[in-house]
Amino acid sequence: MTSPSARQPGHLAVTWWGHATATVELGGTRIVTDPVLVDRLFHLRRYGVTPRPEARTADLVLLSHLHGDHIHLRSLRQYRRDLPVIAPHGARRLLRRLGLEDVRTVAPGDVVEAAGVTVEVLPATHDDRRSPLSQIRGASLGFRVQGTERSLWFPGDTGLRDDMSDVRPVDLALVPVGGWGPTLGPLHMDPDEGSEAVARVGARWALPVHWGTFWPVALSRITPARHTTLFTTPGARFVEAVRASDSGVIPVLPRHGEWMGLV
Repeated sequence: MTSPSARQPGHLAVTWWGHATATVELGGTRIVTDPVLVDRLFHLRRYGVTPRPEARTADLVLLSHLHGDHIHLRSLRQYRRDLPVIAPHGARRLLRRLGLEDVRTVAPGDVVEAAGVTVEVLPATHDDRRSPLSQIRGASLGFRVQGTERSLWFPGDTGLRDDMSDVRPVDLALVPVGGWGPTLGPLHMDPDEGSEAVARVGARWALPVHWGTFWPVALSRITPARHTTLFTTPGARFVEAVRASDSGVIPVLPRHGEWMGLV
């Protein structure tokens, strides 16, 4: 639900729907990140609450990279066609078939004005392919979003980068800290690296994402230790790491679908 102050410039709230999908309210602008609204994704099953209808309401959508669990065409079809969408250059061919009327493809270093906010496009260290066999490529991205009074950092899937220290501090950071197995690899951050990343940027609040949502069917029984490390515990471990870092960042850990006002 949205608070009465949602149209005030200083309003800040977040709903984490699971995986990298969140609705962030910056003043009067509702920003949705990497929307995946389905319960099954390829061989993955959602373990959590199905996103409610309000997840489909937005003023701006940010798409960080081409992978199917971040640019999910079935989910994007559920948004209005004139919605501004900011995505990597390689996504234009994918998004064209949806009939979206305001797709803005970007590269690191670009700055875009949309829906009353300013979006700075940042580099990310991640696989740039749509899939291992796909010819569709596009540089993976992160975003710093500045509203009238409030700001957001969403780095997308990425390894830890030295230039994160160059990103100006924000009010809220959405930090990816896990995966869907069976390995994480150097192109993602674990909870400790996520804590280091947000300390480099600086944030008032930090919310861990990209964990605890999708997991391959039956893999939790085959590899229980990996399921615990990559799926079950990353959020709590991120909170512990942030608190131990003495960075001044306040970690928050909402449940899937829980609206959280930040004041």
